[in-house]
Amino acid sequence: MSDPKEELVVAPFTAFNFAVEIDIPGVGPKACEAAFAECDGLEMTMDVKTIREGGNNARQIRLAGALSYGQLTLKRGMTANDDLWFWFELMQTRPRMRASAQVVVFAPDRERTERARFVLSRCLPVKLKAPPLNAKDGMVAIEELQLAYESLTRKPVSGGA
Repeated sequence: MSDPKEELVVAPFTAFNFAVEIDIPGVGPKACEAAFAECDGLEMTMDVKTIREGGNNARQIRLAGALSYGQLTLKRGMTANDDLWFWFELMQTRPRMRASAQVVVFAPDRERTERARFVLSRCLPVKLKAPPLNAKDGMVAIEELQLAYESLTRKPVSGGA
């Protein structure tokens, strides 16, 4: 395998090889052993304020406004691990308890080489959905967790990714 620093053409990252690390105070540093099949909602949006100058109809001024963050949706095959359910119930008695989370994107090299790491702070579980149950389908039971977060940063990865 070549060193990512030496790549002339940087290949796009793959979306299938990732891990989610959720550190919940009082529950554990790696809730659910980071076993999620889907992760969506890593996003930031900046509001833009538009100002028009009187008498100048051909120009507008754009100012950077406040940032807003998405809502992370995680899906996994339901197991006997009940960390997420425990956390959601704990939030009813300790509503100020927040978690931190990191989403790590790996290279497809089977060596768990990190390509990107996203850090989410002050995560709050806003929805925990049990899987739909249907005896005739024979499908895996998938549960869903939605997290609101207060900030999102991309942490530099050693190795030049």
